[in-house]
Amino acid sequence: MSKVQCDWYSPTRLSSPSQYDFPGDRFIPNRSLMDLDQAQSLLTNRTRRVQNTEFNELYRQKVEEKLTLDSEGRPFRMLVFRGSPKSCRKSIRHIDEMREEEALALENNTKPNTFRRLPKKEARILDAPNLRNDFYLNAMDWGKNNVLAVALGSELYLWNSENGKVSKLLQVSEGDYITSVAWSEDAKFVAVGYMHSKLQLWDAETSKLVRVLEGHNRRVATVAWNSHTLTSGSQDHSIINHDVKAGNDLICRVQAHTEEVCGLKWSRTGNVLASGGNENHIYIWDFKKMSSCNFLYCFNEHRAAVKALAWCPYQSDVLASGGGTKDGCIKIWNAQRGTCISSIDTEAQVCGLEWNRHHKELLSGHGFSTSEHQNQLCLWKYPSMTKVGDLKRHASRILHLSQSPDGLTVVSAGADETLRFWEVFGPRNTDTSGVSDLDNLLSLKISPIR
Repeated sequence: MSKVQCDWYSPTRLSSPSQYDFPGDRFIPNRSLMDLDQAQSLLTNRTRRVQNTEFNELYRQKVEEKLTLDSEGRPFRMLVFRGSPKSCRKSIRHIDEMREEEALALENNTKPNTFRRLPKKEARILDAPNLRNDFYLNAMDWGKNNVLAVALGSELYLWNSENGKVSKLLQVSEGDYITSVAWSEDAKFVAVGYMHSKLQLWDAETSKLVRVLEGHNRRVATVAWNSHTLTSGSQDHSIINHDVKAGNDLICRVQAHTEEVCGLKWSRTGNVLASGGNENHIYIWDFKKMSSCNFLYCFNEHRAAVKALAWCPYQSDVLASGGGTKDGCIKIWNAQRGTCISSIDTEAQVCGLEWNRHHKELLSGHGFSTSEHQNQLCLWKYPSMTKVGDLKRHASRILHLSQSPDGLTVVSAGADETLRFWEVFGPRNTDTSGVSDLDNLLSLKISPIR
């Protein structure tokens, strides 16, 4: 035990303070080191001290020493601020440590019992003759009605994944072809963009043309729905919002990109739009402020065209983007703060991105590369962005990705004119209703009392 100096009750005078911890504070010391009986007596005794003349000074000094020294002759003070040897007491568990342990335990409990691994091969392969080998197009979409729409040259086909039936919705006149396809949110209509600047709305059930939307003068490479608002991006560098329920459908037209707009994605909440262009930029737009042509952020860290865009399903402000051949990077952005969270070099052209809604993962489809990473699918864990594995079955570059309504199957369209279906996102978590439930449960552990 360390020896202390005469005024040992002062914490600055401890000969080896590192061997002690101080669980109290300046005014509320450790009660285990106090003589509470004596404290109670001194605090409640209202009588004045009266000196008895029969006792001399020496006697009073001896009595005082008995009252102020402990049994071993060391000074004793009330309300002393001192610690106890660390070896003599258990460490105090702080709130943060408890929360970390609870979060870890909850995370372990929410892990699925089934071991996650990639399938060795595709679940189904369909021929896709005349699928155009063009990086900038967006010619495939899987609707909530479980019907896949895919443009094969001048024709648009619908494939019903429940019964396997195939039907042709439309055929374009000679000299033109389909450049973009997107199902409406209720899966009643298909928006179709064309090489010669047309934008049409088709009824999938009756196979009839509903209306023609004007505004572009060059090819419409990408379209995206936000409720009854249809957004289109074109080679004329412009983005147009159309209200398909209004007689005068054009809501606003904005132009920030300096080259072709090849990627459009609305956030899940529908209030933020991400647009990617051939000049390597990503623009973030507030839906309510688009008419003023003012964007929220411009991300310019990619070194090639940005077609692949995907909003995270369990973090609404997180956006994933992929760059073309000269870039090959997947970047994760915080669209609320306008910052890049992470970036990885895939060493291959990024043509498509799809988030796994059942596990925290991101799937990427790749094209051209000078390395072995070309023409493959890669699965990444989020947020670490470590690779889970890859799938190499396409003979040519992967051009498009889309996932089924239940979020378990992903279809990839390749320049080898095949559609390959992958059961890569299953199985579902069996003990939780979704990935976001973990974040909700953890939020309940946060206490305002610190």
